[in-house]
Amino acid sequence: MTSQLSLPAGDFGIYYVLAECTDYCDTLPVKEADGNQPHFQGVTGLRNLDNTCCVNAILQCLCSILPLVEYFLTGKYITALQNKTYPFLLPSDCSEVATAFAYLMTDMWLGDSDCVSPEIFWSALGNLYPAFTKKTQQDAQEFLICVLNELHEALKKYHYSRRRSYEKGSTQRCCRKWTTTETSVITQLFEEQLNYSIVCLKCEKCTYKNEVFTVFSLPIPSKYECSLQDCLQCFFQQDALTWNNEIHCSFCETKQETAVRASISKAPKIIIFHLKRFDIQGTTKRKLIHYPLTNLDLTPYICSIFRKYPKYNLCAVVNHFGDLDGGHYTAFCKNSVTQAW
Repeated sequence: MTSQLSLPAGDFGIYYVLAECTDYCDTLPVKEADGNQPHFQGVTGLRNLDNTCCVNAILQCLCSILPLVEYFLTGKYITALQNKTYPFLLPSDCSEVATAFAYLMTDMWLGDSDCVSPEIFWSALGNLYPAFTKKTQQDAQEFLICVLNELHEALKKYHYSRRRSYEKGSTQRCCRKWTTTETSVITQLFEEQLNYSIVCLKCEKCTYKNEVFTVFSLPIPSKYECSLQDCLQCFFQQDALTWNNEIHCSFCETKQETAVRASISKAPKIIIFHLKRFDIQGTTKRKLIHYPLTNLDLTPYICSIFRKYPKYNLCAVVNHFGDLDGGHYTAFCKNSVTQAW
């Protein structure tokens, strides 16, 4: 296998997942092969329940990510669901999604069947998002975001801390306020943070803004043939906001033209890229995009004050064939046991 893949952007996936090289294999339960019919762990098909190809493609990718597999197969999710630090009751539908996902993961990694049905998980998520149960064609990106959100909501735990703040007034007073943060296996694995430096082109004062997300949408440059690094450079280049896109400057106290540049202030353990294949008018951008199988280097886009410069290896791809009105999804996943795609 070569060090890079290149496929027409109109025919291949709009997603791709890159994961850190971390060996979790020793922590997973082992399923012995049965007789002359070897069944490799994690190599299990998913039945199509009528227009559920986007569901199956996303689930295959998520179920090939070793840190996530280890978390569910070793039962850590049960402890999270039973966590007593919730300040309010956990919605039952949210808990059912996480439990159904764990059962599906178990069937795919420890079961004997070559193919299993995702119907229980599909139904549990459909209780929260009825659009996905209408048996019409759906968007894989939307489904992925819904799955990650619901797993986070079910498995999150709260951390309380106190911080100093100052109250403005005739007499400035220092007081301590409680702040709450949420973490889960989803935020620990997939959450990344961008830092935006915003410079007012009139007063030249700089302000900063942070944005947290789990799916990184990248533009595709206009040239026909490009690489993933070209897409990253296109995203991280400085952008000038003028006319209707002006931003309010707190120093000038009015909207001003600004220069905005983004950098990564928190790199995730697992990064998900979404390639924007369609423009505003819905036209497909048919291009040849090269992307690495190993050692994707994000160093040029990391905030200089941070010392961690991660490199990533490709572990899964969701492919889309078609246009905005329809098509078909498939997936390429690298099996951690056989090391084969």
